[in-house]
Amino acid sequence: MCDMHRRRFLVGSGASLLGAAGIAGGLPRLAFADPEADNTDLIVTVFLRGGMDGLSLVLPLTGADRGYYEAARPRLKIPVSGTGAALNLNGFLGMHPQAASHAGPTATSLYDLYLGGKLAIVQACGLNHPTRSHFDAQNFMELGTPGVRNSGFGWLTRHFQSATNLPQDIIMPSLAVGGTQQVCLRGNLETVNMTDAGAFRLDNIGISEWRAAQRVSLRTMVRNGVDEVHETSLQALDAVGIVEQYVNGTYTPSNGAVYPQGGLGDQLKLIARIAKLNLGLRGAAVDYGGWDTHDQQATGATGYFANQITTLTQALTALYQDLDGVGITQRMTVVVLSEFGRRLRENDDSGTDHGHGNFVLVLGGQVIGGVHGVWPGLRNDQLYDGADLAVTTDYRRVLSEIVIRRLGNNRLDQVFPGYNNYAPLGVVKGLDLPPWLPGTVFQDGFESGDKGHWTESVP
Repeated sequence: MCDMHRRRFLVGSGASLLGAAGIAGGLPRLAFADPEADNTDLIVTVFLRGGMDGLSLVLPLTGADRGYYEAARPRLKIPVSGTGAALNLNGFLGMHPQAASHAGPTATSLYDLYLGGKLAIVQACGLNHPTRSHFDAQNFMELGTPGVRNSGFGWLTRHFQSATNLPQDIIMPSLAVGGTQQVCLRGNLETVNMTDAGAFRLDNIGISEWRAAQRVSLRTMVRNGVDEVHETSLQALDAVGIVEQYVNGTYTPSNGAVYPQGGLGDQLKLIARIAKLNLGLRGAAVDYGGWDTHDQQATGATGYFANQITTLTQALTALYQDLDGVGITQRMTVVVLSEFGRRLRENDDSGTDHGHGNFVLVLGGQVIGGVHGVWPGLRNDQLYDGADLAVTTDYRRVLSEIVIRRLGNNRLDQVFPGYNNYAPLGVVKGLDLPPWLPGTVFQDGFESGDKGHWTESVP
């Protein structure tokens, strides 16, 4: 297991190294140790808080299920033809028309990325531990321990703790974007929490003539400590030093990308800026709220929900297009998930209530595009509790595949304790490494967890 305290923040010397090298775009590659030996992939999680209505994002186009869908949603249904028609995915399922929205004349869309094989949609995916509580469902999902609330570590933190293919020194391993650290990164003392790079500074402390001396004094106070308070304080000072110097002023996205203004667009833009600095970013988390649509959700393909999808589409595609312009998408995987879906039947307030199964989106340069998973059907006896889309794919199956194939970590016993019988669904390309189980020996003589047992996945 990697010691996260040994993999210390380097920035105390990193800021001067950047300045001395005269490199405006990022840190010299030597900071990564051996790029051939270490995993350099980046995972970005986008959590849609509130319970996104998956059956308005992805919906049946034909057959008996189309009839059940239309009968259950006389006002909310997305049409299959005419103005606001759903976008065809695979002949049976379609996507909300705003997934084809473009933020600018040179921008792409989420539907374009789907057609290009860069977007995977996992149907009927979610928690196999059903709950209609936002708080419980979000915690279970982000901790990676459905039914267990008392874990001190999020699933992404446990990945960093158990991964054996990360360099011992990374300048900025993980980034939590927003006012609070996401639960998936709980317990990670190396995570930098940032809302706005422009406000992530010490310039507003005391008299300006004293600030240089204040910084020296603050660093002297914390650098010799060995407890968690000193560790995190030093890390915060280091992060401020980098961000103040290299993440300021105007930013021009690469490749003609256009981010939507405010909110999610600004947050994903921040992730792109940090990723381009070559600081070793391996994980980032961002939230996009506003999905608890109990009333006035939409009318067909227009209204509040459509506006939410427009922002989501334009922000995700801007991140992809921006980083694709500098080649980072080949080592980036974005996963979009929500705590649960909504009921099949609309309510009396033109909205939907808390449901169960949902859709998970996976976006990236190494994604195997298309629709994945098993469709459970919308007939009443096929619905969970007679009301909701059933779950046929545990969300941990999707995340586990990303952890193994993209991040090169087979310690699923630690990342998702209690999750057994993993089998790749086929949403991303990469090396298949059997999940580590103590004492297991395979026919070829390799113990479970031995890197020699890697096999190449076939798209």
